[in-house]
Amino acid sequence: MRTLVSPLSLRTPLGRTLYWTTLVVVVIGFTGAFVFPLYWMVTGALKSPDELAQIPPSFFPQNFDFSVYLDAWEQLQLGVFLKNTALYAGGAWLFTLAVDVSAAYALSKLRPVLGKLVLGAMLATLMIPPMVLLLPTYLVAKDLPLLHWDLLNTPWAIWLPAAANGFFVFLLKRFFDSIPRELLEAAEIDGASPLRILWSIILPISRPILGVVSILSVVTVWKDFVWPLLVLPETDKMSISVGIASLSAQMPQNVLIASLVIASLPTIIVFFIFQRSIMAGLTAGSLKG
Repeated sequence: MRTLVSPLSLRTPLGRTLYWTTLVVVVIGFTGAFVFPLYWMVTGALKSPDELAQIPPSFFPQNFDFSVYLDAWEQLQLGVFLKNTALYAGGAWLFTLAVDVSAAYALSKLRPVLGKLVLGAMLATLMIPPMVLLLPTYLVAKDLPLLHWDLLNTPWAIWLPAAANGFFVFLLKRFFDSIPRELLEAAEIDGASPLRILWSIILPISRPILGVVSILSVVTVWKDFVWPLLVLPETDKMSISVGIASLSAQMPQNVLIASLVIASLPTIIVFFIFQRSIMAGLTAGSLKG
């Protein structure tokens, strides 16, 4: 097997030195690029406003006063905003799985008439910039067609737009395509309906990709800012990102940074818990028969 560095070069002292030096420098560099902003955010909350304003900045706070996090929790009503965001993210996750899994299963295994045309139209929506869709989506949420419901200041304004995602449908369909057709035919011979096949065969096999879609859908709603800002103007209905931004002008800078740390913790914890599912889902694409 040919690689960038030949095995013969790695056997020499100079080759091993260059190889390990390059590897260590690259790993440390990329790790620092991703970890340093987190470190700067966490330690920035522990600094006083004067420390944050000084030039050049200090890399370590003079006093480790963790009470600033309690101040941020109380002054910015983070408990209310976190509860709202958890409600929006959880509902969006359920609707996303219900709609996108059903659509991907139909396009992959049921193969309806004009299925390829429908899939192509879904993928075409990915080419449209999100900002272009803001106004039409807002008007739909303001006056839901046929029913004429006003969804503003309700969780439905977050859940329904998040439910239909062309990228998730495509991702799920590609995974469903890799499931052997023989499994489904055997279930059909035993008298299983398409819904029973989906529930008993497709979903258990698809846990890796379902984990990836779940995490992406939750994180997308959790970090979204522009759309909740438009459809949830009432303070007691705001998400965490909008709530912090709306109260940021009235808070000291260290308290504001502490609130950002608290808002980031749920997504960081979710990543560390489900990182194996993320990697398994991203690398899964075929099944051995």
